[in-house]
Amino acid sequence: MLLALFSDVHANRPAFAACLEAARVRGAERFICLGDIVGYGADPEWSVETVMELVAQGGLAVRGNHDNAIGSPSESMNADAQAAIDWTRGRLSTAHRQFLAALPMSVEDEDRLYVHSEASSPTRWRYVQSTPDAARSMIATTAQVTFCGHIHRPALYSLSATAKMTSFVPTSNAPVQLLRGRQWLAVAGSVGQPRDGDPAASFLTFDTSTRQVTYCRVPYDVETAARRILDSGLPPWLAERLILGR
Repeated sequence: MLLALFSDVHANRPAFAACLEAARVRGAERFICLGDIVGYGADPEWSVETVMELVAQGGLAVRGNHDNAIGSPSESMNADAQAAIDWTRGRLSTAHRQFLAALPMSVEDEDRLYVHSEASSPTRWRYVQSTPDAARSMIATTAQVTFCGHIHRPALYSLSATAKMTSFVPTSNAPVQLLRGRQWLAVAGSVGQPRDGDPAASFLTFDTSTRQVTYCRVPYDVETAARRILDSGLPPWLAERLILGR
C-alpha cells in the first residue's frame, strides 16, 4: 500500500490542496496527517474538514502542538503563533474543536509509529534537530519506522543494531530503501510553512511493500496563501515567511 504522509499543514489551503493532488497522482491509497493542521494560515476550517474527511475514509491523524493549543490556552507559543491561534479559535466550529481535541498524541500501525514531535515524550513537543534527538526518539519505541514532523524541515535518520547513527537530508523524488536491519526516523517537512529555504510544500510517501520512502516537493500558489493571511489580519511575518521558505 502506498501511504501519503503530511505534516504541519498550518491552515494553508493552497499548499495542502496541491499536496493532496500530487499524492493522488502518485497513487496514494491512504493518507496520514502528522499534526499541526491549524495555526499560522488563513484556512483552518477547510483544513480541519479535509483531514476529518481523510480520517473518515480510513486515514490517520495525530495531534500537533498548534492543534493542542486550540483547547489548551496554557500551551506556550511565540507572539505571532499565539495571535494566529487566538484568531483560529474564533473560526472553528464545535465539531472542529472536538475533532482536534480527540486526536491521539501518537498512533502505532504495524511496525510504524506516527507522532508529531518525537516518541520519547510526545506531549513535550521536542524538536528532532540532530542525531542525538533522533536517537532519543528511536530508542523510546520498538517501531521500525517513526514518522514525525514539527521541525518543518525534511530529514531522515537511521539507527543500526550496533547503535550507529546516520542522518542526511533526502533528495526530492529519490526513493530511499528503509532496510529492515535498522530503525528509521523520517521527518516529513512541512506542507504549509517550509523552513528549509524552499517555499515548495513538502510531504512524503511510503510504500509498505517495497519499504521505500520518497520525499516530495510541490510548488503551489504561495502568493495567494500569503495574501489570504494578510487579508485575514494575521501577523504579516506569517505571510512573508511563506515566500522565503523559512
